[in-house]
Amino acid sequence: MAYSTIQPPFESLKFSEVSKKELKEYGRWFHEVLPQRIVELTRSVTSTPGFEDWTPSYAPDSLNGLGNWFATKVKTRQHTQSELSKFPPHIMEWVSEGALTDHTISLAMDMGMYLALVLLHAHPSLKWDQLFGSKNFIHYGQPVLVGFVGAVPFNPVHIVITLAYGLAKKTKDGKALRDLYEVWSGMVEKK
Repeated sequence: MAYSTIQPPFESLKFSEVSKKELKEYGRWFHEVLPQRIVELTRSVTSTPGFEDWTPSYAPDSLNGLGNWFATKVKTRQHTQSELSKFPPHIMEWVSEGALTDHTISLAMDMGMYLALVLLHAHPSLKWDQLFGSKNFIHYGQPVLVGFVGAVPFNPVHIVITLAYGLAKKTKDGKALRDLYEVWSGMVEKK
């Protein structure tokens, strides 16, 4: 069965350019589609030879196989001239690997959702939130987990998209997903 890419409720994912009302709708949508996206992710993983036995157990160990699977799925495309013209010169080398494909971004969103659920299962003190302080805040209006030392929020989609770029550049491997879990688990506030 073919993987169905995620379809956010609005085109632009530049959260600072979207109204607060639309962002709240996005937050509702995110939580509503989350269970179905885990089903979609599971279907995609288990239809891949060598990963047929993977299950979304929400246990940290499930991230091992999932990370290895994701490492085989990350794809990039060349930037368009329009995209390249918007980058400042000092980051041109960083973006030279290209942009993640829409399919890869969709997988990263699904995996971010799953990673967040693994953290929530292991650490019931964590909670979902959507922060609306400054529009300059990197996680403005996005679903994040809160309850970490120093009030640092965990943006699961942002984290896994960043991981995908590391996988594309071969600076990360499949173990990195579990490593992210371990790092963030170590930052959960102790009550």
